[in-house]
Parts: sequence; structure tokens; C-alpha cells
Amino acid sequence: MVLGRSIPVNLATQQPVGQGDFLMARQHRNPGDLHKPVMLDPVVEALSKAPAGVVVDATVGLGGHADALLTQRADIRLVGLDRDDAALELADLRLARWAGRYELCHSDYRALHDLAERRGWAPLAGILVDMGVSSLQLDDPDRGFSFRQDGPLDMRMDRREKRTAAELVNRLDAGELKAIIKDYGEEPHAARIARAVVSAREAGPITSTAELAGLVEATIPQRGPRRIHPATRTFQALRIAVNRELDGIQDFVVAAAQQLAPGGRLAVIAFHSLEDRAVKRAYRSLASDCECPPELPQCVCDKQAEVKLLSSKPLRADEAEVAANPRARSAKLRVLEKI
Repeated sequence: MVLGRSIPVNLATQQPVGQGDFLMARQHRNPGDLHKPVMLDPVVEALSKAPAGVVVDATVGLGGHADALLTQRADIRLVGLDRDDAALELADLRLARWAGRYELCHSDYRALHDLAERRGWAPLAGILVDMGVSSLQLDDPDRGFSFRQDGPLDMRMDRREKRTAAELVNRLDAGELKAIIKDYGEEPHAARIARAVVSAREAGPITSTAELAGLVEATIPQRGPRRIHPATRTFQALRIAVNRELDGIQDFVVAAAQQLAPGGRLAVIAFHSLEDRAVKRAYRSLASDCECPPELPQCVCDKQAEVKLLSSKPLRADEAEVAANPRARSAKLRVLEKI
């Protein structure tokens, strides 16, 4: 799928269809209501110092970051990637006023290296990756990402994929389920939840978000007030497993850095510790002048730093943003620059 080459037109006014026109027909909502881009100002600030050229928003979502970057930088062409075809459709309308300056592709961000080589985008001026789940996905019960509204146990970001959360819940054995919930959700009650799921599905498959959330809630003992819903970590774990969100993060970061032009910048927003840990390791490796084993008394390798880190610690959303958009609370932004 390649979008960004034609603009829908209102036949009555002969003007480009606006965001509100389109969503009023579909959802009676505005894209700004659907999507508040996380850490917008720090992202724009970080990429404002990148050179002119092609900037890739590798998880474009509904186009919030992309729109701000196109507004800020008259000297860039923006390429947006996303696994979610519905998000791309809305992003195309949001960005329609920038016709000729952007292109949207239905693709996993981890395919950027191959796409950039094949389409001649490299060397790239900047790359942005926002690893969070979009509000469009969370707010649509038919997508099955959230337990706040009942819907099918789906959780696929890319609906071309076949494996759903329902398949994992109903086919994996207790040990496999425990591993997913413990490793990806960091859930201390993973074993208990896995056993309860296996037992409950003997009466019939578990097919809805409400059914699974209720089962998890009934399984976890309550000791004092709860800060988050008991099913939060289990749903996170299943979503990560369905979409293979942790696969290849370090390889992607290394390949992305190599595709940057001198002075080019890579900005990655991670939302939980497993993602951020992988990004941190890749950044440190790229910025290191040595890869010798620590037991050696002196460096004997020829490695040279490929990038410089623009901060020793990740940037976090400020209090005002967290108050306006609670999703930003766990966001961590790391930025590097190609030497």
C-alpha cells in the first residue's frame, strides 16, 4: 500500500476533504481526539537538528508526529510506515495538506532497511519509532487490544497476520502461557493465571476480552487497593507476543543507524522496560569505541563509535503532558546522532 499521492475532494466545495469530514462519516470524531502523539515537542526538537532530506516516521500511526515534523521542516520529505492499514488511511487524510511531500507504506518498521535500499531513500536524515499502541487500536473494541470494552481477542496490529490473541490463549499449554505472561508482562501471578486459563477453556474457548479480563481478575488475590486493573499485564504480554514486538529491536536500531546520513538522528520512544532495555543496549554498542571482553586489560579491537548519544538517560514526558495524556507516563525517548 502506498498512499499520499491523491487527496480526497469534497465534490460540493471542490476542497480537500478535512479530517473532521472524513471521521464524521466514519466515527463522528476528530483525529486529534483519537490520537495525542506522545512527547511531541521533544521529538520535534530532536529531529529539527537533523539535516535536510528524507525523514522516516517508521510507526506513523495517525500522523501526529509526522504532521508536526512537516510543519516544522520545509526541507524534508517524510515517509511514514505502519503495520495498521486503518491508521494509514487516517494518517493520509491528516497529512493531505502536505501532498507531494510525504509517502505512506503498509509495512513493519523492522523492514525499513530493505525498503530504504529498494526505494532509494537512504541515506536518511532522520528516523522516528514510537513503539506504543495507538489510541485508534485501544479505543476500537473490534481490535481486541483493551479489556475496557468487550470485543474479540484479536490484538493484531497488522491484520494481514493470522495469529491472534485468541489462538495463543486457547492453544498454548500452561507452561507456554506462563512464560509469555511472566516474560512479556512481568506478571508475578503468571503461573496462577496460566493454570486458570487452561482450566477455564475446558468448558469452551475463551474468545472475548471481557471473558479473559474477568478470569484474570478472579484469579489474582487482592491485597489492598489496586493501582491498575489485574488484567493489564496479561493483556500487554499477549499483545507483545501476537505482534512479536520485542523481536529484532536491537538489530533494527543498528541497521537504522547505519542508514543515517552524517548528522542524521534516530529517535525511539519505548513504553516498557523490555523495549527500552533493548534500545539502550543497541545505542550503547553503537556509541562504544570498544567491544573487547571486560576481562582484557586493554582494548585490542578496531571498533570505532558510529554514533553519539544525545543524553545519557532517556527523556521523559513532563508533568503537564502526563496530566493531559496519561499514556505518556511510561514513555522514554532516546536519541542518537550519526557521526
